[in-house]
Amino acid sequence: MADFHFELVTPERQVRSEDVYMVVVPGTEGESGIMAGHAPMMTTLKDGELKVYKSASAQPESIAVSGGFAEVGDKGLTVLAESAGE
Repeated sequence: MADFHFELVTPERQVRSEDVYMVVVPGTEGESGIMAGHAPMMTTLKDGELKVYKSASAQPESIAVSGGFAEVGDKGLTVLAESAGE
Protein backbone atom coordinates (compact mmCIF):
# COMPACT_ATOMS: atom_id res chain seq x y z
CA MET A 1 0.00 0.00 0.00
CA ALA A 2 1.17 3.54 -0.74
CA ASP A 3 2.50 5.96 1.83
CA PHE A 4 0.52 9.01 2.92
CA HIS A 5 1.42 12.40 4.39
CA PHE A 6 1.55 12.80 8.19
CA GLU A 7 1.91 16.07 10.10
CA LEU A 8 2.23 16.54 13.85
CA VAL A 9 1.85 20.11 15.07
CA THR A 10 1.79 21.74 18.52
CA PRO A 11 1.06 25.40 19.32
CA GLU A 12 4.83 25.98 19.53
CA ARG A 13 6.10 24.20 16.40
CA GLN A 14 5.71 21.68 13.64
CA VAL A 15 7.09 18.45 15.10
CA ARG A 16 6.83 16.21 12.02
CA SER A 17 5.93 16.48 8.34
CA GLU A 18 6.71 13.32 6.39
CA ASP A 19 5.35 10.48 4.30
CA VAL A 20 4.74 7.31 6.30
CA TYR A 21 3.15 3.87 5.93
CA MET A 22 0.83 3.95 8.98
CA VAL A 23 0.16 5.93 12.17
CA VAL A 24 -1.72 4.56 15.19
CA VAL A 25 -3.55 7.44 16.90
CA PRO A 26 -4.64 7.31 20.59
CA GLY A 27 -8.20 8.63 20.23
CA THR A 28 -10.57 9.13 23.13
CA GLU A 29 -12.81 6.40 21.66
CA GLY A 30 -9.93 3.97 21.09
CA GLU A 31 -6.84 3.60 18.96
CA SER A 32 -7.13 4.05 15.19
CA GLY A 33 -4.66 2.76 12.62
CA ILE A 34 -4.48 5.29 9.78
CA MET A 35 -3.12 4.23 6.36
CA ALA A 36 -3.31 5.61 2.81
CA GLY A 37 -6.90 5.59 1.55
CA HIS A 38 -8.46 5.86 5.04
CA ALA A 39 -11.92 7.42 5.08
CA PRO A 40 -12.09 11.05 6.24
CA MET A 41 -12.55 11.31 10.02
CA MET A 42 -11.80 13.44 13.04
CA THR A 43 -11.17 12.36 16.62
CA THR A 44 -10.07 13.96 19.86
CA LEU A 45 -6.84 12.66 21.37
CA LYS A 46 -6.29 11.16 24.77
CA ASP A 47 -2.89 11.37 26.44
CA GLY A 48 -0.84 8.54 24.97
CA GLU A 49 1.56 7.65 22.21
CA LEU A 50 1.35 7.99 18.45
CA LYS A 51 2.98 4.99 16.80
CA VAL A 52 4.56 5.93 13.47
CA TYR A 53 5.44 3.16 10.99
CA LYS A 54 7.72 4.39 8.18
CA SER A 55 7.26 1.15 6.21
CA ALA A 56 5.22 -2.05 6.42
CA SER A 57 8.10 -3.98 8.00
CA ALA A 58 9.44 -1.18 10.23
CA GLN A 59 9.29 -1.12 14.01
CA PRO A 60 7.07 1.75 15.19
CA GLU A 61 8.50 4.98 16.52
CA SER A 62 6.53 6.27 19.52
CA ILE A 63 5.81 9.94 20.11
CA ALA A 64 4.08 10.97 23.36
CA VAL A 65 1.15 13.34 22.83
CA SER A 66 -1.37 15.01 25.10
CA GLY A 67 -4.62 16.68 24.20
CA GLY A 68 -5.74 17.94 20.83
CA PHE A 69 -7.27 16.19 17.86
CA ALA A 70 -6.48 14.26 14.69
CA GLU A 71 -8.01 14.72 11.26
CA VAL A 72 -7.80 12.44 8.22
CA GLY A 73 -8.55 14.19 4.93
CA ASP A 74 -7.53 14.37 1.29
CA LYS A 75 -4.02 15.56 2.22
CA GLY A 76 -3.37 12.78 4.76
CA LEU A 77 -3.31 12.81 8.58
CA THR A 78 -2.88 15.97 10.61
CA VAL A 79 -2.46 15.72 14.38
CA LEU A 80 -2.84 18.96 16.34
CA ALA A 81 -1.62 18.17 19.86
CA GLU A 82 -1.42 20.39 22.93
CA SER A 83 2.06 18.94 23.48
CA ALA A 84 4.29 16.32 21.87
CA GLY A 85 7.63 14.85 22.86
CA GLU A 86 9.96 12.40 21.17
